[in-house]
Formats: sequence, structure tokens, C-alpha cells
Amino acid sequence: MKKLALHWKIIIGMVLGIIWALLSSSMGWSAFTINWIDPFGTIFINLLKLIAVPLVLFSIISGVANIGDPSSLGRMGGKTLGIYLLTTIMAISLGLLLVNTFKPGKLIDEQSRIDNRISYEIWADSQGYEIKDGVNYLKDPEFFQRAQEISDLSKSELKEAAVADKMETVKNRKETTPLQPLVDIVPSNFFYSLSNNGLMLQIIFFAVFFGVCLLFVPSEKSQPVLNLVDGINEVFLKMVDVVMQAAPFFVFALLAGVVSKMAGDDIGKVVEIFKGLSWYSLTVLVGLLLMIFVVYPLILKTFVKKIPYTGFFKAMSPAQTLAFSTSSSAATLPVTMECVEQNLGVNKKISSFVLPIGATVNMDGTSMYQAIAVIFLAQMHMIDLTIAQQVTVVLTATLASIGSAAVPSAGLVMLIIVLDSVGLNPAWIAIIFPVDRILDMFRTVVNVTGDATVCSIIADGENMLDYKEHENPTETFDLDS
Repeated sequence: MKKLALHWKIIIGMVLGIIWALLSSSMGWSAFTINWIDPFGTIFINLLKLIAVPLVLFSIISGVANIGDPSSLGRMGGKTLGIYLLTTIMAISLGLLLVNTFKPGKLIDEQSRIDNRISYEIWADSQGYEIKDGVNYLKDPEFFQRAQEISDLSKSELKEAAVADKMETVKNRKETTPLQPLVDIVPSNFFYSLSNNGLMLQIIFFAVFFGVCLLFVPSEKSQPVLNLVDGINEVFLKMVDVVMQAAPFFVFALLAGVVSKMAGDDIGKVVEIFKGLSWYSLTVLVGLLLMIFVVYPLILKTFVKKIPYTGFFKAMSPAQTLAFSTSSSAATLPVTMECVEQNLGVNKKISSFVLPIGATVNMDGTSMYQAIAVIFLAQMHMIDLTIAQQVTVVLTATLASIGSAAVPSAGLVMLIIVLDSVGLNPAWIAIIFPVDRILDMFRTVVNVTGDATVCSIIADGENMLDYKEHENPTETFDLDS
């Protein structure tokens, strides 16, 4: 009897998790779900992150040392970063095209937009910012009374704790030197970096540095070290296989917890959240789905002829479904590496170098979401950003995505930076905060798919791609393999 593919098992787990959450919400069992089922989802993410950090360390050391030629390493590194940067710019540009076409922020009722505009002008005046388009509602007698009411209301409101915390993170980042991101890449304590998933860039730096130095050590001394590294790397890959056997159950628990936390004991809460931000959410989803099913396949078809459209998605389906469930590129990295190596036929020398870098610096989905979010928020506050200001959004979002790996809740923190760069109120992230968790699941799928696309291109360019069609590629996650 033919085994059910892993990605189908995970999808079934996701669907059952959502059904259970909706059922428990309607029956008043949300507290039970959150207290007794959701923790297993947290355990799953912790297990994947537990494996991800040492796997990145040992796989990069192995990959760099096995490349053998430092000049080849430099060429491959330059190509990798260049293609990652190109796909990020494409994602942001597509996001700007969609949000300027659909104009989701202008579909909100006129009175709400006027109130939003007045609150923006009050904020800009208090911060000493110039009004973007020169129009000033505060000087119009028609809006004097409403402006006073909004001003009094805003003084009495406190920022949501989660939003305030992220704004404090950005403030701390601003109080550093321009070269601080470069300083942050070099660890002062390697073991501290290993204990913090947010410091993946430091681990990558150490691994590359260690691997390069290993190239210059005589082979009789370096080979035992390399054998040890390869052996440890295989152990961590086997740990991935073991964890993935229970992935469908863990994913069930994860989705049940996510939906239960959003809905509580009232399913209507979820409906209301999406109703209010429906056009914004739809615009983001259209952009993300276009990246996954159109842009990446076109890029792949242009540079890699041997991987068919359906073959690519069949090969990457376990990693994509896991990315959707966990909302974490780092947690999904071990599975992404297995899919790329075993299903797409990418040589381990390439995947062990390209994918960890991608999981850290390649944030196509997150960057697109920021571009759409900034323009949407401007539209709903009746602010028309110029082409120059939108170019600023592109540049800031691109640079922020590269340096976001060391920041918790990177997407929202990056969005604060982008809003601030064009003189808009960073506190506006509270408006879109309710749907962020769901959209984050789709953004992570984009990020993981982009990593696999770039990895395949680099492998093909280095003649290290041996793709063969698998009837059921997800069966590679086998304890007996």
C-alpha cells in the first residue's frame, strides 16, 4: 500500500488543528486548548530551533571546507548575496505595484479616513515633522472641533504593550553608530551566539571563518576535524528525520493554539479582525502567492531548465507546509536543507552554504509585506506618498531585511523602521497587528521558497545540481534512510 506523503499528513494536521480550534471556541474549550494542546506546538518549534543552530554551524563549516578553493568561495558568496538582493527588490516592487493598483487604504469609509488624517497631522505637529503633501486639515475651520476631540482622545490612549515594546527596540537600534550592523556580525562570545537563535549572522560568520581557516591547515591535521564535522552534521540531519515523523501531530497542536489565541471563546473575533482589514490582507496575500507560484518559477525556468514547475513544488512541499505552520525560516531550515539536497539534487556543498545565509538575510515575503503595509497605512490616513518617497520605502525595506536577523519579531520591527524613514507614525503598526500572525505564515513560505530557488540557481551555475524526478519526494524523511 502506497504511503501517504508527508506534506499531505502535515496539511491534514493543519486542517484538523483549525477545525479543533473553531470547535473548542464555540464550545468554550479555548482555555483547555491553549493550556494543554498549544504547548506541544511550542515544543515542536523549540525542537526545530534546537537542531537549526548547530546544523547551520556544522553544515557551513563542512560546505566551506569541502569547496576547497577560497576564490570559488568568494565568487559563490558574491553570486548568492547578489541574487538574494535582486529577488528582494523584485518582491518589494511587486508589492508597491499591487498596493498602488488596488489602493486598499482608500476603500475605508471617508469619515474614518478624515479622522485618521487629522490624527496624523496632530502627531506630525507634536513631533515637528512636515506634513507630507502640504494639505493641512488642522487649519480648516470645518475640522476644528473634530480635531480637538481626536487630540483629547489620543492623549488618553496608551500604546499597546506589544507595539510599545517593538518601538523601544527600534529606538535602541537608532542609538548606535552607522556601522553597528557590521559590528553585530562579529561575536565577542561564540557560545553566547550559539545560545541565541536571533544571532544567526554571528554563527554564520564564525562558521565561514572557521571553514576558510581549515582550508589553510595541512590535510593530515584538517581531515580528522572535517570528518568529525561531517559526522556531527549527519547526526543532526537524522534528528530532523526523527522530529519530522511526529510533525503532523505537532502541526495540529500549533494551528489549534494559534487560532484559539486569536478567537478565545468567540469565533466572531477572528471574522471581525479580517473583515476590518480584508482588502489589505487580500492585497498582501495576492502579492505573496504571485511570488510563490509565478515569480520564483519564472526565475527558476530562466536560469535552471532541468527542474519542472510541478517537480519544484513537489520537492519543496514538506518545507513549505512546515514554514506555514511554524512562521519561522530558521526553524524550517533543517527540513529545507533536506528537501533541497534529497529532492532537488543540490550538492550539500552548495546547500550548506547558501541556505543558512538565505534563512538569515533573504526576507522577500517580509519586505513585500512592509512595502504594502506602509502604502496602505498612508492611504488610510489620506497621505499620498511621492515616487521618491516610495523609492525610499524600497531602499529602506531592502536594507532593513538584511539586518533583521538579530531582531525578535523582525517583520514588525522592520516595519517601524520603514515607517520612520518616510516620516510616518510608527505606532500605526497597531492597526495591522491583529492580522500579522496569519500573514506571517504566508510570508515565511515565500522566504523559504525564495531560498530554495536561489540555492538551485547557484548549484546549477556551479554544475552541482543533479535533479531527478521523484514519485514521492517527501518519503526521504525516513528513519531507515
